[in-house]
Amino acid sequence: MNKKLLPLDLIKELRSIAGLKVFNLSSDRERFSRDFFDYSPVLKKQLQGCCADLVVRPDSVESVLSVAGSCHRYGIPLTIRGAGTGNYGQCVPLFGGIVMLMGALRQIRDLDPGNGQVTVESGCLMGDLEKYLISQGRQLRLLPSTWRSASIGGFVAGGSGGIGSVKWGFLRDPGHLLGLEVVTVEEKPQKLQLDAKAAEALNHAYGTNGIITALTLATSQSVAWQEVTIDCETWSIAVNLINSCARAAVDLQLCSLLEEKIIEKIPHWSGPPIAQHRLLILVAPDGISTIERLAKSVGALFNLLGPENYRTGSGLRELTWNHTTLHMRALDADWTYLQMLLPQPELEAMNTLKKKWGDDLLWHLEAVRQQGVQRLAALPIVRWRGIDSLKKLMSDCREIGAVLFNPHVFTVEDGGLGVVDVDQVEMKRRFDPQGILNPGKLKGWL
Repeated sequence: MNKKLLPLDLIKELRSIAGLKVFNLSSDRERFSRDFFDYSPVLKKQLQGCCADLVVRPDSVESVLSVAGSCHRYGIPLTIRGAGTGNYGQCVPLFGGIVMLMGALRQIRDLDPGNGQVTVESGCLMGDLEKYLISQGRQLRLLPSTWRSASIGGFVAGGSGGIGSVKWGFLRDPGHLLGLEVVTVEEKPQKLQLDAKAAEALNHAYGTNGIITALTLATSQSVAWQEVTIDCETWSIAVNLINSCARAAVDLQLCSLLEEKIIEKIPHWSGPPIAQHRLLILVAPDGISTIERLAKSVGALFNLLGPENYRTGSGLRELTWNHTTLHMRALDADWTYLQMLLPQPELEAMNTLKKKWGDDLLWHLEAVRQQGVQRLAALPIVRWRGIDSLKKLMSDCREIGAVLFNPHVFTVEDGGLGVVDVDQVEMKRRFDPQGILNPGKLKGWL
């Protein structure tokens, strides 16, 4: 798609839409055209010049319908933005055009007291939604480490897993997303209600094949999670222990492992560094004794920190998933990262990579449930030595049997398994026949 100048008639039309705020200052256009893609030196170079020609913020679904119709009539790219907390350029407008902010659509429409299903507008911040759910005895199953500031629509459209994945797997697993309200981009835009099956095609599609205005999600009963840390003298003991904890008959919300050199540098909310590798665990109260027994059986140091405090912003969950990368980059912007599912057995594969790459590769592991089986995912911290070095490292990861999810690309497919999802492409054909929604991100469409 070639970049088009915005027709004056389109700008005039947008300014006339009731409930639509229009931002035209260059500072606003630049700010709302970025996410945290600078985690990747590769994406930073590719995306830093991308900028919207205009930014709009609707305050109702009716305003969204009007914007969709206007962009379709003029053939102008339309990129949907949540809170902008992503790392892969999901909401960056590759070809300019309009960026639409969904943050004003934040109403919690319904919570079913019988089954716990919640229906919420896409711009609602996950922190606000979680606070409401906990007040009702429920909680979200899956959250990113940016859960305080991320929007629920942005998480479903651009995320995949995170806190809770040790128990609940990933967002695209059946049972999490139960329905969507979607606006199409056609001559006469429609507001459609999709069931769980139809909604799958918009899950993790970067907003390329429909405008999500509301979501229906499964929730779980609220648990008073307890924070536990375990320090291990050797890496082999730590890896075996994280596997033992993840597979035990206890209720976990988080089970992470950070190499000692990471613990040295990140905030000391998990306790002072003691030159050992550290597990960070959120466990239900009735599982504490089992985790303690497993830790002591291998000579590890068990530490119960107590109940998790959501209000402080300094809990264990703030040190895990991509917040680990955030803290490391705050000290040294030359750190970046990779994402992968480790082969089994994991230890030999990790030792092979560590022997070759040394401290240019610092291990960060997350226990996850993948297709019903407990596995270890890795988000290693990687020293940036240039693109050739990164490609060589990724090649070495594949050679030892790891499945890579490349965080240094901006297309839906290349950041996943590298294959085209036919359902995603078909949904774009139906809901966005001109291909103007977030163009350039769905490789199957191209």
